[in-house]
Amino acid sequence: MTSNVFLQKRFYITLQVLISFGLFALLSGCGLLQRSTNAALQNDSLIVKGNPIIKHKYTADPAALVYNDTVYLYTGHDEAPAKRESYIMHDWQVFSSTDMVNWKEHPVPMKVKDFAWAKDDAWAAQVINRNGKFYWYVAMTHATIHGKAIGVGVSDKPTGPFKDAIGAALITNNMTTDAKISWDDIDPTVIIDDKGQAYLIWGNTKCYYAKLKENMTELDGPIKLFNLPRFTEAPWIHKRKDWYYLSYASEFPEKIVYAMSRHIEGPWEYKGILNEIAGNSNTNHQAIIDYKGKSYFIYHNGSINTEGGSFRRSVCIDYLKYNRDGTMKPVQMTTEGVKAVR
Repeated sequence: MTSNVFLQKRFYITLQVLISFGLFALLSGCGLLQRSTNAALQNDSLIVKGNPIIKHKYTADPAALVYNDTVYLYTGHDEAPAKRESYIMHDWQVFSSTDMVNWKEHPVPMKVKDFAWAKDDAWAAQVINRNGKFYWYVAMTHATIHGKAIGVGVSDKPTGPFKDAIGAALITNNMTTDAKISWDDIDPTVIIDDKGQAYLIWGNTKCYYAKLKENMTELDGPIKLFNLPRFTEAPWIHKRKDWYYLSYASEFPEKIVYAMSRHIEGPWEYKGILNEIAGNSNTNHQAIIDYKGKSYFIYHNGSINTEGGSFRRSVCIDYLKYNRDGTMKPVQMTTEGVKAVR
């Protein structure tokens, strides 16, 4: 046995011992095992023990899709090194689960480099299924048009790989001038209503929306604005019974608030705080799903970031509950997270 093989074998034996004594999460949180475990965990199972649900790398800006009795969790990927006070994000991640506790990590499904027109910044995104294909709306910096832009990836599988669906940005900064900033075209959320009409909603400081054609890659009408109080970013739209819910990040540091409407285009009635400021993170970004009879609030915080700043975030999951009148109860962030559902 060569010395290199011996050392490698000794490393993995030591790693197994650390896992058995519950130290793996601690080391991952400190970033000590982040790189060495990434390859080992690829395509492998992650057993969640409380929040955050992913501890071997930093994940942010969650979105979730329920498809064929499985939850697919799509996240951004914070890669800022220690003491780097900015977002470094080059790709997106995907995980899947059938019980909300045991998660499988899949190969990286899409990168900024998959979009020839994009420069960098793999920011918040959401996937939706239509007609047997999966469309991923993503925010990036445009290489030639100043500001942020929204592109569309497409795949035949929820885990990808995804490719650029149209070879160009769907939304660019010169199409939206109300906010007077270059980063207002971010954080897309998408929904298909009961009549089959798809809507894209996005924005920063201004909340834009537009109809999509059935091909999901073209706008079907003008870009309009929702009038929402104290809107910052991160819109997420979902429907339950006869109500549409539009939750979003408000002010800065960000808390999550929400509004309700009987109609997808409003008017929206502001309902107040849904989730308070996340620990050790200036931002928050939510996804809301129903799965196997329970409702879930998926978000990020900075709970395992020991390297300073607010640029290394981690995805968490807690329960969401509704009042009898349809309003949502404030979500309390917990370290325990959720239990397995069958």
